[in-house]
Amino acid sequence: MRVWDKFLTERDKRVFGSAGYDKVAGFGSRPAVVVVDVSYAFCGHVSEPVLESVKHWRNSCGEEAWEAIPHIQRLLDEARASRVPIFYTTGKDYRPDGFDAGGWHRKNTRSAEAKQGVPGYGGNEIVREIAPTASDIVIEKLKPSGFHGTALASYLTDLGVDTLIVCGTTTSGCVRATVVDGFSYNFKMSVVEECSFDRGEASHAMALFDMNAKYADVVGIDTTCAYLRETPAGLYDHRIDFSLGQPEMA
Repeated sequence: MRVWDKFLTERDKRVFGSAGYDKVAGFGSRPAVVVVDVSYAFCGHVSEPVLESVKHWRNSCGEEAWEAIPHIQRLLDEARASRVPIFYTTGKDYRPDGFDAGGWHRKNTRSAEAKQGVPGYGGNEIVREIAPTASDIVIEKLKPSGFHGTALASYLTDLGVDTLIVCGTTTSGCVRATVVDGFSYNFKMSVVEECSFDRGEASHAMALFDMNAKYADVVGIDTTCAYLRETPAGLYDHRIDFSLGQPEMA
């Protein structure tokens, strides 16, 4: 039973099965992890029901975000143990006149409100429980995809990465956009189910279904961590100083 099964009609199940979709592509040999937009703007500052959280953070996914964060921590711990590169994406603060917001203001009735949030938490700040270390790479973006208008593709090419393990939010928005673009660049794409979240239950499930059918493997955290443990450490040591990401010894 997959998370999307309850949203599919019997017709849909027959069509996609007969058409040959959802083949498992598998992992490659040179992975990197991409954590999409796990910031306070999309998580809120505490775990609470989404309808409460959106009062302060209009883009929040509420408690579903905080349920995913421990799984993301586990994923990052495994990646760091194998010295696998970790990329984060997050938003950028707009100009005072909002010009660089582009089309975002056209699709949300609350986009013109005063800055959301609570004191002490920057909206684009990555949640502190999974904060980047000095050896990680943070990509700031203005559009849904982590690739659009950023150096992400060039960094991955330079490192010789062939596999992207993607997680974060929203599943139907920035995660999906990043996965489709990564697929278009011919990376092997995986989305970690427990590490991804959305403000909408149906949109989360159906985005996972659609990515799994055409663009990526939707995989479990246990499977992903086992793969990372099997990845030979040192693949990227000549390019990234992973010691920068280690805590200082007392």
